[in-house]
Amino acid sequence: MTETHATTGTDAPVFPPGRYGRRRQPGRRRPLLVALLAVALVAALGVVSLRLYQQYGDPTYRAEVITYTEITDEQVLVDFRVTVPEGGRAVCVLRARDRAGAQVGLEQVTVTASPGQRHVTTRHRLATSGRAFIGEVLRCRPAA
Repeated sequence: MTETHATTGTDAPVFPPGRYGRRRQPGRRRPLLVALLAVALVAALGVVSLRLYQQYGDPTYRAEVITYTEITDEQVLVDFRVTVPEGGRAVCVLRARDRAGAQVGLEQVTVTASPGQRHVTTRHRLATSGRAFIGEVLRCRPAA
């Protein structure tokens, strides 16, 4: 009695012709398309990182909240310190939030350093639309 083998010697399956559509050749790749997609991704990430740096990342203009006091339903008094280049000016964005985290006040404040001064301490009364829980400085950037 002889043995019959149901499979052929190759590892690829054999399908009846015209039954399952057109088969792709294995290993066919498009290196140009992959390279173009990689370049586009790197460019998009570069644009996003540049935008975020311009908005949040300038270390020359740094702010820190010292304290926030006199909290009422209409205001909060924010004391903060800004580091700017000597004699420079900065525009800082102040925000007040309520206990739930909702924004109840937002203002832009211009801070000017005297000649030879790098650190400016400022007190600003921030108007609010409800009772604030916290006063904070979001960011500072060069004044135009």
